Amino acid sequence: MHRPLDDSATAPVDAHVVVVGGGPVGMLVAAELGHHGVSTVVLEANPETVDQPKAGTLHARTVQGLARRGHLRAHPATEERLARQSADGFHFAGMPGLVITAPATEPGPVVGRSQADLERDFERRARERGVTVLRGHRVTDLVQGPDSVEVTADGPQGVRRLTARYVVGADGARSTVRELLGFASDTHPATVSALLGLVRLTDPGSVPYGWHRTPRGWTVAGVNPYGHSRFITIDFRGPHPDRHSPLTLEELRAEGERILGRPVPMADPVFFSRFSDFARVVCDYRQGRVFLAGDAAHVHFPVGGQGLNLGLQDALNLSWKLAHTLAGTAGKDLLDTYDAERRPAARRVVDNTRAQLALMRPDPGLDPLRELVAELLGLDEANAHLGNMISAQDTVYPARTADASRWEGHFLPNLPLTTDDGPTDVTRLLLDGRPVLLLLGSDGATHAEQAEGWSHVLRTVRAVRAAGARPLPWDAVLLRPDGYVAWASDGGPLTGTLREWFGEPR
Repeated sequence: MHRPLDDSATAPVDAHVVVVGGGPVGMLVAAELGHHGVSTVVLEANPETVDQPKAGTLHARTVQGLARRGHLRAHPATEERLARQSADGFHFAGMPGLVITAPATEPGPVVGRSQADLERDFERRARERGVTVLRGHRVTDLVQGPDSVEVTADGPQGVRRLTARYVVGADGARSTVRELLGFASDTHPATVSALLGLVRLTDPGSVPYGWHRTPRGWTVAGVNPYGHSRFITIDFRGPHPDRHSPLTLEELRAEGERILGRPVPMADPVFFSRFSDFARVVCDYRQGRVFLAGDAAHVHFPVGGQGLNLGLQDALNLSWKLAHTLAGTAGKDLLDTYDAERRPAARRVVDNTRAQLALMRPDPGLDPLRELVAELLGLDEANAHLGNMISAQDTVYPARTADASRWEGHFLPNLPLTTDDGPTDVTRLLLDGRPVLLLLGSDGATHAEQAEGWSHVLRTVRAVRAAGARPLPWDAVLLRPDGYVAWASDGGPLTGTLREWFGEPR
């Protein structure tokens, strides 16, 4: 475990938190910290948001978490809709048939939002909440002291030095923060080479839409007959001989023709990129007062649209823990739970993307395996298992208490509720970013009395469920600000859990 840090230090700082990297992950961290009143500065190298054909899929658990924090619109949960599920078709290893479902009381399980749109939205919210965003600033040095971190950056007005209590490195796959501090990593070397272009396909009917395998590789095309199309090739013959050499229209055209076995006319390129299946997970998401989030902590082959989601879930996990630590309302070693919870989630994504890529290799010897997986996708239980994995709805965090409830670490679905103030639901109860003690049973007065010492942190809500609703396995539950269960009444003492998460009573 890390040495506990003293956040009562009086040394002057420019900000409580400096976030390095202003992509969607960094801006979400900043927006959430701003919501909690934490003085925050974002250092971003780009002078403005760059519109590029990057990630554009938000999966169910990310959608649910963002809705609980007010970043996505959520419709009210009602009992009438509890028996149904919403579902969206997806793919596994490029094969159709995967169905991702979510409770009908939640938003849709797959939401299309471009990375640039998310970045702009989170930045706007961060600025409205008092966060300082310094664009055009590239970090060049980072030095940790006993109670602060000094960050040096080159900006439009020259060198700038900032001192902060904590630093969050959300500066992408080529993270300067990670390299400056020498975070150790577990890696898997590249084995494939992929090309991406945003181009005008001059004969769009000649290009198969979506994921398409041939004996020579794959193409992935979002064909737009009226404008620019996103066109990807995947070559399994080996990694790029020169990963950073500029990609040309002729190279992309030739590779598409090689894989498809016919000409792929294209013109008017506006964006090119090379990528591979190189994978990395850092061995610890934390070094002292510095944390990594998003691609700075983990990278993998972009199959299944999981990378952006993984990073946004990092942000939702870390931000409230930093806020409570800085406010003096955090339990012992609270910040260490960030690595304990999020690193296993990243390893699971790396493993499932490597498994999908293995299935995608254009080797006829793998055809029986692909046929078997396609057959398994037709089984409801297997389909649900893979769908929950891709959408991170199978994420369960480790319990912190010895006599934990079996619900501890699980995400609580959105339940329709009624309070003295009228109808509500779990999502709306979490919008203010505070932990919630939800009392639903006759023993609520006892639980409320036990929690009185944490009233400065906790919101206690007495509610009932509609008549005829399915009974719950507990009559009280403590929800973390990110929607995960910290305690339920079928576990040990509530006061012990409150100490673990939010420190001593007042």
